[in-house]
Amino acid sequence: RSRSLLSPPLNRRQDLQTEEMSAQPVTIRTRKFLRNPLLSRKQFIIDVIHPGRANVSKSELAEMIAKSHKVSDVQLISMFGFRNKFGGGKSTGFCLIYDSLEKLKQFEPKYRLIRNGVQEKKESSRKQIKEAKNRKKKNSRHRTTHRQPQGQEGQQGLAQLDSQHTTARRRWWIK
Repeated sequence: RSRSLLSPPLNRRQDLQTEEMSAQPVTIRTRKFLRNPLLSRKQFIIDVIHPGRANVSKSELAEMIAKSHKVSDVQLISMFGFRNKFGGGKSTGFCLIYDSLEKLKQFEPKYRLIRNGVQEKKESSRKQIKEAKNRKKKNSRHRTTHRQPQGQEGQQGLAQLDSQHTTARRRWWIK
């Protein structure tokens, strides 16, 4: 359908909303807080209440969480899995606060490290990745060694297993 000429342009309304967005207050609530000493981090679900705003950027949230949880470096905070509630005004996601940058690099998946700016993405073509994977698979096949039975008893055991296997195949074929 075409719009009527009397209706106001959509861009004007969007511009008004973006000006108001920075002025709107944001409330953060945490729940299911857990101190995880094995992974040396704090983890919790974060509820962000943002009436009048579409969403809140992760960098803005990270700064707010750093202040509230007394975190020295914003890079130690990892947030993911944010979903907006139906009707808007509220988002829910997951937040991890690591004790040190070393532990962050050790336990976080690579894609989240790249997303948070902790690690650089190395550029390589798809073909190179596949060739490297196949080379690795080929090398791993040669490295596996099967345990060989030793001595006279071992040879008899192999012969016995082989004969049982062939007779079982014959029986199956006859049926």
